[in-house]
Amino acid sequence: MTQSANPPVNPPDPPALRVLLIDDGAHRGALIRDELSRQGHLVVGVVDAALLIHDCVLRLQPDVVIVDSESPSRDTLEHLATLSADCPRPVVVFSEDPAFEPMRAALRAGVSAYVIAGLQPQRLVPVLQVAIARFEQDRALRDQLDQAHEQLSERKLIERAKGILMDEVGLSEEQAYRQLRKLAMDRGQRLAQVAERIVEARDLLRPPG
Repeated sequence: MTQSANPPVNPPDPPALRVLLIDDGAHRGALIRDELSRQGHLVVGVVDAALLIHDCVLRLQPDVVIVDSESPSRDTLEHLATLSADCPRPVVVFSEDPAFEPMRAALRAGVSAYVIAGLQPQRLVPVLQVAIARFEQDRALRDQLDQAHEQLSERKLIERAKGILMDEVGLSEEQAYRQLRKLAMDRGQRLAQVAERIVEARDLLRPPG
């Protein structure tokens, strides 16, 4: 008996996006909102004052922020920079200004995609998806960098604690490390936590000056 081939499996549709729209002077909000709605996405808010960007992101929790602009204003970029530091989100700027400086300022403010004279309704969602992918990639790289810095700081802390045990108790380097490990296991703490306590105690007992 001939076995029929399995039918092709279509990939699932990407989830609907929650979008916050910043009207920064281009006044194409209705066009953007209608196109996003047509494709099954939701504009959760429209903001026309830069001061409200941060609070609206916290309150509405959008997946992505769109800035529709003739040329992004300084106030808008300043508030986007604050957003990037405190509550980062993928941000797409659609601008009609081809000058290099506004684009550079926007990227410094944490913008994920800067599109010049390219607000084509049929390409709107793909641009958002690329910006989200880039944002997630950048965030993963930042997380890796932060983790590497943290590991380096912990290694330096452990080395300091080992040095204190060697100086104060007369242990060898290997003995000092074993002592740190034993203290960590006995207390159910990480090695770096025990090392930090030892360093802090040494600093407290060290005479001033």
